Amino acid sequence: MKVYNLACPLDHRFEGWFASEEDCLAQQDRGMLACPVCDSTEITRMPSAPHIGKSSSTELALPKTESESLSGGVVALTGSDHSHLEAQVQAAFLKGMRELMGRSEDVGNSFADEARKIHYKESPERSIRGQTTLDEAEALREEGIDVLSMPMIPALKNTLQ
Repeated sequence: MKVYNLACPLDHRFEGWFASEEDCLAQQDRGMLACPVCDSTEITRMPSAPHIGKSSSTELALPKTESESLSGGVVALTGSDHSHLEAQVQAAFLKGMRELMGRSEDVGNSFADEARKIHYKESPERSIRGQTTLDEAEALREEGIDVLSMPMIPALKNTLQ
């Protein structure tokens, strides 16, 4: 089993698991590899290093003096710490979006009409999602109907492996 770090042109990073390097290249040639966030099929393999476990744990050393304290300071992440945090944020975002989508009904292009029906008690109250124009979303807000505009993320329509 080969595990590769992959990325799209927008720098969305993810893992791919393949039976072999040839399997990875074949899937890439056929356009079968796609970014789980933006659905781009322009995927590149990123450099990766093997993970080597240590027998002893390491602890973060905190400053000893008052002047070296973290209060009011800036925490900066670089290298693998930054990549790890970025991956965690992306995973948490996708998880939250999937939960939100799982608790709402997709009404497609009839979002504005259905939102109005719910607002004016012509349809049962429930969470809905769908597509509408920016002008129509603004018109809903002017009527006092709360709407949240969100980007369309193709990966949320499908189950990720």
